[in-house]
Amino acid sequence: MEYLFLIILLVFMIGMMFFQTRKAKQQQEERKNFWSNLAPGTEIVTIGGLIGKVVEVDEQYEEIVIDSEGTLLRFTFRAISREYVRPAYVSDDDVDENGNPIDHSADQQEAQPQQIETTVEETVTETDADDQAPMPKQ
Repeated sequence: MEYLFLIILLVFMIGMMFFQTRKAKQQQEERKNFWSNLAPGTEIVTIGGLIGKVVEVDEQYEEIVIDSEGTLLRFTFRAISREYVRPAYVSDDDVDENGNPIDHSADQQEAQPQQIETTVEETVTETDADDQAPMPKQ
């Protein structure tokens, strides 16, 4: 019984190691594909957090030149972390307390005054007619 537990534990550990190395190889392959597909004009982020546009790619020496606000900098491929995607800015006024977007079109419809048509009818009763002064005859 003890040997069965040890065998199961050993198989589980070997399986975990296999899946971890497989995932690491996939990530390494993705990085190599990213570096080889870098082209001038692509915005990137370095591992230090520097954001810039690719100006030149030198695949022979595995170097890249980026432009960061007018300053040209040379890095190795390994210093490039990822492609830069500017995050979308959402104002606190545009979301509710749970982070869900607020529909402003409904607010605008409520803000517009609604026109309500009413009709007023005049009625004359006999008591009103008696109180009126008689018109003089001509």
